[in-house]
Amino acid sequence: MRGNGRVYQRGDRWWIDYSVRGKRFREAAGEKEKDALKKLKTRLKEIAGDRFIGPLEERLTVEELLDSLITHLKTKGAKAIPSVESHLKPVREFFAFTRVVDLSAGHIEDFMKARLEEEKANATINREIGALKQALHLARKQGRLGRIPYIPMLREDNARQGFFERAEFESMASHLPDPVNDIARFAYLSGWRKGEILPLRWDAVEWDKRTGEPLEARLWTSKNGQGRVLPLAGDLAALMKRRKTLREYKAPDGVTQLSEYVFHRRGKPLRDFKKSWSTACEKAKLSGKLFHDLRRTAVRDLIRAGVPQAVAMKITGHRTASVFTRYNIVSGDDMRDAMQRTQNYREELTEDVPQKVVSFPSEKKSE
Repeated sequence: MRGNGRVYQRGDRWWIDYSVRGKRFREAAGEKEKDALKKLKTRLKEIAGDRFIGPLEERLTVEELLDSLITHLKTKGAKAIPSVESHLKPVREFFAFTRVVDLSAGHIEDFMKARLEEEKANATINREIGALKQALHLARKQGRLGRIPYIPMLREDNARQGFFERAEFESMASHLPDPVNDIARFAYLSGWRKGEILPLRWDAVEWDKRTGEPLEARLWTSKNGQGRVLPLAGDLAALMKRRKTLREYKAPDGVTQLSEYVFHRRGKPLRDFKKSWSTACEKAKLSGKLFHDLRRTAVRDLIRAGVPQAVAMKITGHRTASVFTRYNIVSGDDMRDAMQRTQNYREELTEDVPQKVVSFPSEKKSE
């Protein structure tokens, strides 16, 4: 009947036909008419109770959801795909072919518990759950999901506070092999992320045609989806000229070629240098330092140098002031310097104030 759907036979199978908010659905419902009538009745109850999900959504698995996220990121040209794939690996292994409709806060908490038992840090687990959350929200925007489950997150009390003083950086960099030393120096000077530096190509670097001096480096896209321009001046310009002299390399056939990448090893961009980084930090007695500490250092030094926050954010690529402020780390030396400046200021003020001498009565001598 109209409004209540219908059942019909096609070949050896029975089907159901019904509509939800103007959208028509057809589903295979078994080999017997009574099975089809039973399934249609179930669907109509779901619709009436606002519990209807739909046949496609019911079959959607977590695995398919995560694959869609990676495809979406690749289409956008996102730089963080390797990181996202790494975070999603344990999620894939744990949920395997779990249907998305069966995913609940309880299941996610079970995943968290399992990862905690493997002694993974809260921050690591949150990045993994965050990637799953991103996939769920994407599917909802695409119309593949009607609702998503509540996603709990763990508390993080391990905010990084690392940065390099100039002497520390120079000591560590002296132990890095080429081109990792120049990659680190570029990060130290610019505040760019590692994922933005490693794929930097020469066609993104502009030179002054008259003087031959480097002018700027362009980043077409970044972690936040926005590109930016980095002026090349001072040490950054010197670094870029040095890299230009190291552009040549010999191919396996012995032919000399020019690398399309600014930072390369035999013409190819570096993928990972954890071992050389760790070794250099140990030799400089700076164990535990992260490459990302260079980004924090650049932010802090830009502010120390008096660069306006809006300009500094354009250089480093921070979109929000809240995140930028977290990177602007204050050291003990900064606070000591602030206290000394305050004292000097107050002393200058007292020079113009007449000094009033107050005489205190002497103690009465005992008879």
